[in-house]
Amino acid sequence: MPKSYPQQFRDDVVRVARAREAGVTLAQIAKDFGVHEMTLRKWIRQAGIDDRYARSR
Repeated sequence: MPKSYPQQFRDDVVRVARAREAGVTLAQIAKDFGVHEMTLRKWIRQAGIDDRYARSR
């Protein structure tokens, strides 16, 4: 079963990924936080969906 991460942790990692400097890859950020790169990509995608939904309300 996949490891579950607290929502606050996910939010923090996504925030760091979105604010990354030029030249810093998602793979590097994922490695720094101990998550798989694809997991981080899914979190970022979901955060974008959640952001759009929140703005539309």
